[in-house]
Amino acid sequence: MHITPDELILWEHDFIKINATLLTTWSMMAVLTIGSWLITRRLSVSIHISRWQNVLEIIVLGIRDQIREVGLRDAEKYIGFIGTIFLFIATANLCAILPGCEPPTGSLSTTAALAISVFVAVPFFGILQNGIIGYLKSYFVPTPIMAPFHLISEVSRTIALSVRLFGNMMSGTLILLILLSITPFLFPIVMTLLGLLTGMVQAYIFSILTTVFIAAAANAHQD
Repeated sequence: MHITPDELILWEHDFIKINATLLTTWSMMAVLTIGSWLITRRLSVSIHISRWQNVLEIIVLGIRDQIREVGLRDAEKYIGFIGTIFLFIATANLCAILPGCEPPTGSLSTTAALAISVFVAVPFFGILQNGIIGYLKSYFVPTPIMAPFHLISEVSRTIALSVRLFGNMMSGTLILLILLSITPFLFPIVMTLLGLLTGMVQAYIFSILTTVFIAAAANAHQD
């Protein structure tokens, strides 16, 4: 096991490298895409629905309710992005139970990419909701002097998002490595189970913070 999956190089040619992070990430994307297509291709509106559709509805409705509770009433507009963020991080963290598989969220490159996507999505949804003029006005509230500080806040919270998720996932891997060298059986099992719980919590926190940032941008003009 490695501290970060970036250290495990699977194929290399000149400057091109394929590491465990890339392989796991693209494999997860393929599984999620194909799985979503298989589940949604035969959706039913009748009383009798499949188990997979039932699970899917529970997940989708749960994410929608959380988005509404944060303050975005038109949750259907944001559930595609926020729901994908949550499902990707949750699936990435859960893949730790697979033999030989290391979560791609233990790589700073992955968490940085997720944070950058949030960085782009916040002004996108803000402009979509309030128009470009209405969104830019929020940078000058309560005074134009605050504009640079708002910009710094945008960048700093993006860095914080990526480092928080990376730090939590990497620390769990590091603790597991230490326990493996001390007690090779009991404690690693307990820590793996605890790591799965932590991974789900981190997926929830990341998606909730994303929702809060989008809600702040979308509701700024109304406030």
